[in-house]
Amino acid sequence: MPQSLPFRSAEHVAQVACRVSELLDVLWGRGQEATPAGPLPPSQFRALTVIEEQQGVNQRALGEALGSRPSSVSRLCDRLEAAGLVERLTSATSRREVDLRLSRRGAAVLDDFRASRAREIEAVLRSMSPAHLRTLAEGLEQFQDAAAAHIAPGPAPGEAAGSSEAIA
Repeated sequence: MPQSLPFRSAEHVAQVACRVSELLDVLWGRGQEATPAGPLPPSQFRALTVIEEQQGVNQRALGEALGSRPSSVSRLCDRLEAAGLVERLTSATSRREVDLRLSRRGAAVLDDFRASRAREIEAVLRSMSPAHLRTLAEGLEQFQDAAAAHIAPGPAPGEAAGSSEAIA
C-alpha cells in the first residue's frame, strides 16, 4: 500500500509549483543555447504555441489568448514573420482579416525548442525513483486537466451555461 503524504494546502502547493516553475525556466534557458535556432524568447514561444493550436488564428484572437495589447501583438507578429516562423495569409472568411499559420521553419523551431526542454527535464527526472516518477506524472496529468478546465472559456466546472447556479 502506498505511503500517504501529509495534506498540503493549495496555497503551499502553489508556492512549491512557483519555485519549480522558476527552476524550469533556468533549466530551459540553459538548454536553449544548444538548439539550432538559438534562444526563443518566452513571448515568441507562447505565440507560436497558440498559432500551432489554432492554425489560422487572427491577430486579435492571438492577442486575447496571450493577454496582450493589439500593438504588442502586431510587433510580435512582425518579428515572427521576419524570422520566417509564421506566415500571414488573407483570411478565407474576410479579406480584411489576416490569418496566422506556422511556417515549416516555425514548426521545426518549435519542435527543436520542445526537444531541448524535454532533454533538460529528462536529465533531472533520471535521478528520481520510479515510484516518485509515477506520482509526479499522475499529479501533473491532474494539474494539466484542471488548468485546461480553468483556462477554457465557458461556464466554470459545475455551472450550467448561462446560469450561476451550481449543479448538485
